[in-house]
Amino acid sequence: MRQQKDNQGVVNLTKREIDKGKNTKKFSILIITAVALALTAFQLYTAGVSMLSAWIQRDIHLVFILVLTFLTFPVLKRGKKDQATILDWILIILAVASGLYILVFYQDIVMRAGAYTTMDTIFGIIMILLLLEATRRSVGWVLVGIAGFFLIYNFIGPYIPGLLGHKGYSLERVVSQMYLTTEGIFGIPLGVSANYIFLFIFLTSMLEKLGMGEFLLRLAMSLMGRFTGGPAKVAVLASGFMGSLTGSAVANVVGTGTFTIPLMKRNGYKPHFAGAVEACASSGGQLMPPVMGAAAFIIAEFLAVPYITVVKAAIIPAFLFYLSVLFGVHFEACRLGLKGLPKKELPSTREVLKEGWHLLLPLVALLYFLGVVQYSPIRSGFYAIVTMFIVSFFRKDTRLSWQRFVDGSLAASKNTISVALACAAAGLVVGSINLTGVGLKLSAFIISISGGYLWVALLLTAVIAIILGMGLPTSAAYIVAGTMAAPALMDLGLLPMGSHLFVFYFAIISAITPPVALAAYGASGIAQDDPIKIAFTACKIGIAAFVIPFLFAQSPALLGQSSFTTVSLAIITATIGTAALAGGSIGYFVNKTVFYERVLLITGAFTMLYVGIYTDLLGVILIGLALFTNMRRGQEQVVNTVNSVEEM
Repeated sequence: MRQQKDNQGVVNLTKREIDKGKNTKKFSILIITAVALALTAFQLYTAGVSMLSAWIQRDIHLVFILVLTFLTFPVLKRGKKDQATILDWILIILAVASGLYILVFYQDIVMRAGAYTTMDTIFGIIMILLLLEATRRSVGWVLVGIAGFFLIYNFIGPYIPGLLGHKGYSLERVVSQMYLTTEGIFGIPLGVSANYIFLFIFLTSMLEKLGMGEFLLRLAMSLMGRFTGGPAKVAVLASGFMGSLTGSAVANVVGTGTFTIPLMKRNGYKPHFAGAVEACASSGGQLMPPVMGAAAFIIAEFLAVPYITVVKAAIIPAFLFYLSVLFGVHFEACRLGLKGLPKKELPSTREVLKEGWHLLLPLVALLYFLGVVQYSPIRSGFYAIVTMFIVSFFRKDTRLSWQRFVDGSLAASKNTISVALACAAAGLVVGSINLTGVGLKLSAFIISISGGYLWVALLLTAVIAIILGMGLPTSAAYIVAGTMAAPALMDLGLLPMGSHLFVFYFAIISAITPPVALAAYGASGIAQDDPIKIAFTACKIGIAAFVIPFLFAQSPALLGQSSFTTVSLAIITATIGTAALAGGSIGYFVNKTVFYERVLLITGAFTMLYVGIYTDLLGVILIGLALFTNMRRGQEQVVNTVNSVEEM
């Protein structure tokens, strides 16, 4: 009897613990939701009603992000769901206090103009440590290590011999630079997150909740599904659409890849190739206007140009990138003898557009306000969101409800965390570079190593951007590499837009570059194949992406910065070169290629891609020769096959 009572007591205790855990979980969800809604309200208010001063705007934005980080990435894990601990709540209180210190004493800090106090230093140290810890939880150790290295570099300059040495700075001076100015944590990168990024992430998150993802996937199916290797082309088109909206390669892989990768495998593609197509197409989404990745907004801020200028410059390279991927999947499908999907399995384009055309209107509005009216990205994004709210009521199944708004706010807030923290942590790097003057020294160092040759400097910059991008989000990799290398490229004669887009492209391409190819790892779980094999295949499919940046670096025509005739000719020759490069890489053109035909195609592609009348003529000759021999061999094979059949 006593044993039964003891057992019953244990059961009751367990139930109480379970109920307590459920209540704690509900409370955490409630708090996270409340903070996400408050962040959304703050961002919409400052975008559409009244903008705050830059420092105040960024400070409040960062505090919201820190609070969300400590709530959603707790220090400890309990059971299946993470829940905030007492330590996390202490960190939240410290984050709010550090942010409030700037708000409360804003005028006093401005009036003191650099005369920092002990309290300034204390709260500044707290904010820096909180930022590093939050970055560690959401982004990883790599960015923390880079930011920490540059922070330490501020102090050890006197002990470093040679070019990279400097006089060194006190703790108070370093903390003041990072915490009490807009040249450190609250610099341009975080300003982009506070002003633009959340708005665009919120817009895309809400569109996703309204069914934009499914609409774009069905639209891609209806447009490309019937062609040779249709499922792979669907993946390319759908991932390009979605990647432009999400600005995240891994998120795009997981979002569209769960549908497209199994579809490609059923159609006959090998698992590693299916994963590679999705990884490559998803990574390229950050190159695709109109939204692109977060780094595109930072480029606009660094260069002090309208965002639409960056969009215009990126259009042709993005077109060539996706054309290369489409050629790659087409040639692979031809090589394997794969066909398109049956018409009965495909949705009607007319029906798809009839059901979801209104979901495209917010993007049309965004382009209109950015390109035609030429409003700022903040105002354009706000009006696009207003348009989204209105058009959601055009159909009953897309009607915006309170729950959809809450879900969209939660998704946008959580998706902003890694971007905002990457920008804030990168601000520590930029602040250290500005304080010590090492940026100019690194630029001189790159120029010295390159011997003054632009192509050598480009290769060094590409390697730096790829290495940084392997462990960092695209925006952080671009900021760090761009701050160090872009000035060197400009000193060697490269245009500012070309310099920054060059770094941006290679920061993106790092997502498919072995050994740490984040997009490939994301695809491997769905494709059920080796991520390294997927990464190498993705590099083969997207080989043009490694070439295109070098082309627009020496040819402004590929950035649209030339006469109409020159730009048109550059697009035509680059398109032919891209097709030849894809054919030589895959091993198929009109028919399966032999070794010397692949050599001719790849050599001809590089000469065509390099802008110049003589190189274009040489490329036409080489590609034409490869095409002639390839077609002739194909005809001979057909004749031999017919003769064999007749003899039988």
